[in-house]
Amino acid sequence: MRSHTQNSGPLDTWFGKMSSLPRRAKVKVQTAVSKDEFDSFSELSSASEEDDKEDCAWEPQKKVPRNPKQPVCKESKPKRVPRAKKSTLQIRDGSEGVAVQEVLNSAVALADVDLEDRKNKLDTVQTLKTAKTKRKNSAQSPSAPRTKKLKTDGEPSKASCFKSENNSTETPSTSTLWEGACKKEENEDDCTSGQSPLKKMKTESCPQGQPVLANANNVIEEVEMNWDMVQVLSERTNIEPWVCANIIRLFNDDNTIPFIVRYRKELINNLDADYLREIQQTLEELRAVAKKVRSTIQKIKKEGKMSECLLRALLNCKTFEELEHVSAPYKTGSKGTKAQRARQLGLEEAARTLLENPGNLNLLSYIQPSVKGLSTLQDIETGVQHILADMIAKDRETLDFIRKLCQNRYISIQSSLAKVSSKKVNEKDVDKFHLYQNFSCNIRNIQHHQILAINRGENLKILTAKVNIPDGVKNEFCRWCIQNRWRPRRFARPELMKILYNSIDDSFKRLIYPLLCREFRAKLTSDAEKESVMMFGRNLRQLLLTSPVPGRTLMGVDPGYKHGCKLAIISPTSQILHTDVVYLHCGQGFQEAEKIKRLLLNFNCSTVVIGNGTACRETEAYFADLIMKDYFAPLDVVYCIVSEAGASIYSVSPEANKEMPGLDPNLRSAVSIARRVQDPLAELVKIEPKHIGVGMYQHDVSQTLLKATLDSVVEECVSFVGVDINICSEVLLRHIAGLNANRAKNIIEWREKNGPFINREQLKKVKGLGPKSFQQCAGFIRINQDFIRKFCSQQSGSAGSSQRVAMTSPAGAEVTSEKQGKKKSKTTANVVLKPDPLDQTCIHPESYDIAARFLSFIGGTLCEIGKPEMQQKIQSFLEKEGIEKIAERLQTTVHTLQVIIDGLSQPESFDFRTDFDQPDFKRSIVCLQDLQVGTVLTGKVENATLFGVFVDIGVGKVGLIPIRNITEAKLSKTKRRRSLGLGPGERVEVQVLNIDVPRSRITLDLIRVL
Repeated sequence: MRSHTQNSGPLDTWFGKMSSLPRRAKVKVQTAVSKDEFDSFSELSSASEEDDKEDCAWEPQKKVPRNPKQPVCKESKPKRVPRAKKSTLQIRDGSEGVAVQEVLNSAVALADVDLEDRKNKLDTVQTLKTAKTKRKNSAQSPSAPRTKKLKTDGEPSKASCFKSENNSTETPSTSTLWEGACKKEENEDDCTSGQSPLKKMKTESCPQGQPVLANANNVIEEVEMNWDMVQVLSERTNIEPWVCANIIRLFNDDNTIPFIVRYRKELINNLDADYLREIQQTLEELRAVAKKVRSTIQKIKKEGKMSECLLRALLNCKTFEELEHVSAPYKTGSKGTKAQRARQLGLEEAARTLLENPGNLNLLSYIQPSVKGLSTLQDIETGVQHILADMIAKDRETLDFIRKLCQNRYISIQSSLAKVSSKKVNEKDVDKFHLYQNFSCNIRNIQHHQILAINRGENLKILTAKVNIPDGVKNEFCRWCIQNRWRPRRFARPELMKILYNSIDDSFKRLIYPLLCREFRAKLTSDAEKESVMMFGRNLRQLLLTSPVPGRTLMGVDPGYKHGCKLAIISPTSQILHTDVVYLHCGQGFQEAEKIKRLLLNFNCSTVVIGNGTACRETEAYFADLIMKDYFAPLDVVYCIVSEAGASIYSVSPEANKEMPGLDPNLRSAVSIARRVQDPLAELVKIEPKHIGVGMYQHDVSQTLLKATLDSVVEECVSFVGVDINICSEVLLRHIAGLNANRAKNIIEWREKNGPFINREQLKKVKGLGPKSFQQCAGFIRINQDFIRKFCSQQSGSAGSSQRVAMTSPAGAEVTSEKQGKKKSKTTANVVLKPDPLDQTCIHPESYDIAARFLSFIGGTLCEIGKPEMQQKIQSFLEKEGIEKIAERLQTTVHTLQVIIDGLSQPESFDFRTDFDQPDFKRSIVCLQDLQVGTVLTGKVENATLFGVFVDIGVGKVGLIPIRNITEAKLSKTKRRRSLGLGPGERVEVQVLNIDVPRSRITLDLIRVL
């Protein structure tokens, strides 16, 4: 057997040290079942009543915060246990697999894992150690009366050894060098024991799969529920449970989505960033429900109303709707439900007797003429009926049956015009919803944009909507209740059976039907909002990754009428060369043409960028006319139209004032418009994503979810493109994975004080940038080697340089000793200062040792990175050995090796955005009147929605390609992704299907993607 301690991933460290975690008190939830199965229902009360109409009303516009912060009592922190000394880990020659254990049977205790005790295993290379995760919630004092964080019992799993089928080779471990560099193990007899079973990971490149560590039993959360977090997450996202377990742990370890997607692919089964965001959102929802359940339990316990049955019902809740249904009668200030009032009159025993032993029930004995509610037999029957209805509506098996029944029936949502006076609602607003004034659709077939439109109409008091459940569902439900679940155990007289019939009917009409309607509406709205936000994110990514136009001098034009058109000429390096104002639409167009020509000739500028705001069409016609007349000869001038969304907001922002001090805000807009073509990503990140305006129903969705998703997309795009840390701006740097505004500011200050960064290791000297932040951001930061070589040559020529003297270590790296000052810096010695060519690639520092060994295999050198010689050597070696065998020899995964190969093969100035579309440069203009049905045009996608794609075809009005006309056959293979859609910036060939000149509407058909 061989040990894989050195090659173990982060999850190995986590599982390996679980045994060292201190035992915490576990709150045991009493779930004893009563001898009588109906006792468990008798303590619950109704959640909605006839006299409480607000429970039945569903109002989509109210965004109630689902995760209220609980007051945290100040308690003393426990003393820390002294940690053991760090020891060097060792490995053997053979590569080892990391086992997967799929343990999903036991309930998961929901509490964050205390990562502070995971650090007993250390890296052999200190610079690659994993950072201690910061605890968001302080630990409770041992003397505290309650224990907030619970943990599951059970033995922690250990990393296991895995042998391949032929027993001669072994599967590589996941994420080699997470824990340190590879070394020969001294103790050959060392081996782990008690291994977990294996779970194979299926991939397209490796159908047999690779073992990945995933023990769902060790996923720990904050509150112990009666359902398994991993299992529910898997069911809701359709992702395999072992992948969900891995993702939960990766997020618990404060890993960012870009880092996980690029460097931990083997743990997530090669999922993309959109899937990870969806899983993260679902996980946060489930945790929010669990926290709300915890606060509800504590509140009800304080009021002394808690029972075993209620506690069990609360711990079964998986959604906010279920929690609201169970906890509504116990809210402070509640007037009490009909069932509660009947119980207070002592009729609960009569209701239980009717189900258990109806022959012994005598309702006449409960009559008390002087007590309201017990004065007549009719009052007693009504009270018993209310209690039975409440028991039926709270029964888990009953609710599961009716939900399953509805899945197979035609459930529709209907909307109609609300009965409101014309004084309150604008007629124009009413006309916008004419499609939904008599609308009906199956809830399984309704489109997401239709749900959002109906919700908006309800918010504006223009539409009313309801969910229609057919009578057949009710009839079958009542029959099932009488014959199965709620059938009396013994013979019941006809008058008692009539009470039971009425109870079931009342329970369905008054309690279950409103609950189902709320659940359906909430589910439809939630799905529609998520899809709308995801569409917004896809559009934003497409816009941010628009191919840059480097090496050109550009003239940016911010069109205007009265106040003129603002001009700004920028250099190929984005420096402002000249700004001016011209008045093209005030009768001075001929005189201003001379000025524009002179500026273009003086700065050798042949590209004009026009913003699409006010007077855009007239400005475009003006430049197109001059170009057609060859007015700018000898320059071959072209122009393009670019969105100026957010430019005005940015021009008056503090960032713009800091970047362009003293410049008029109107001229700043022209500069921003030009830079959006030169480097879209660097310019658009300066603007808040929601102001870019690519999406639909932006103001109708959850703003918290929208902001989180868009910020994540920006972080993903900036990280994957990468930034040169020695020239990038602070605004761009703060969007790198693992960094924030403070860390970006500290990096810029360090750069200004100490000069450029020589290599990635110097990032560890920056204040506030610890090992975890370094791990997350290091792979996305680039250091231009030409720039560093020039800097180092200049520094070596100066005798009094403040840079340190280098000494070569046995490994070939250079180690330096800093000049000690009065105050110690963050890292005072042993900082590597020699430039490392790998720092200009996408290879993570944790894989540098593997990259060096791979280079030795192929006979390459660091000087050949990105050159054709390197590409030829890699290609020939891959054809000879195969990537899987090479990964096995290097004791790493195929995914990690692929990143290394990409990093070594890509040229130094590689930018994957070149695969995306550039702006559409034009020389002429087309009018709406020139269009005819059947005309074939080329255009650029402006915006994508759930019902279609808007395309700019150069006529001043965008055309719409309905979603039904966008089929998989018309998309290129690279565009056949989840959404089956197009994104902003993509160039398409379309055909005109319909032209509505009075309404300025153009309907298009997609021919192909260019």
